[in-house]
Amino acid sequence: MPDVTQDAPSTAMTRNGVVIDDTFAEAFPMSGTAIQVTADSEKWAMEAARSFTGFATSVIACGCEAGIDRVVPASETRDGRPGVRILLFSMDKDGLAKQLGTRLGQCILTSPSSACYADFDSETQIDLGSAIRYFADGWQISKKFAGRHFWRMPVMEGEFLCEATTGMTGDGVGGGNLLFMARTSAQALAAAEAALEAMREVPGAIMPFPGGIVRSGSKVGGKYKGMMASTNDAYCPTLKGVTPSALTPDIGSVLEIVIDGLSSQAVADAMRAGLKAAVDLGPDKGALRIGAGNYGGNLGPHHFHLKELAP
Repeated sequence: MPDVTQDAPSTAMTRNGVVIDDTFAEAFPMSGTAIQVTADSEKWAMEAARSFTGFATSVIACGCEAGIDRVVPASETRDGRPGVRILLFSMDKDGLAKQLGTRLGQCILTSPSSACYADFDSETQIDLGSAIRYFADGWQISKKFAGRHFWRMPVMEGEFLCEATTGMTGDGVGGGNLLFMARTSAQALAAAEAALEAMREVPGAIMPFPGGIVRSGSKVGGKYKGMMASTNDAYCPTLKGVTPSALTPDIGSVLEIVIDGLSSQAVADAMRAGLKAAVDLGPDKGALRIGAGNYGGNLGPHHFHLKELAP
């Protein structure tokens, strides 16, 4: 079979020896919220946050996408204890509220010394503690303090304090992305890790996949009935020569970072930071090319053009 591997796009730009494709990431509207979980120590605040954000990589199968935005020092939290800010996204308000209540009840209520507070201001509210207050079986106590509403729920350890509601936005964005194409899997990972470290400094954006990086990028649909998504064969190095490939002959591995944000600006800022970090690393240690995934601009209204974000 003839080699169908493509050359790098002729309109691509080069920065520090790294080729940046003339393409764009296509992203979608999402409903999003933010909460703050605190505990007696940063260790236990993080344990609750990690549990809450588990199995939340993609709405395709998880029903939501979630991640840790940042560690919040005790000097900035609602109760003066160490905390973690969590972002949660779903396709609509109802889906967001369902995932928030379920994960709050199973992952934060259950975690030692935890408390939970709203961390997104908006006129549109969804239930937080109000969604799980009946777990207290009639012993729950409603409290209002400084214009905020809380629920106090007795638990075996002592008491769980949780704000009643949190704000949400319908202007969240999901699916910003960058593709790091390198000679080897080690170099692809080095580029992705460098980008990820920079992206994590951007507030209001998360990278929801394991450790923030995706090895199994997908395309819409597949050859088998009922598949919503399947392997992105155009970017699979082992399929060069047998399928129309987006990879040049020197590319041996590709990794992706997917970004969700509370606003389109947060996604753009994260992509810009990630691009710069991967470019600064250079092609010898990291990526030869950086691209992005899209659907021809026909599905998602948010288009993040790499040429506008490149350093």
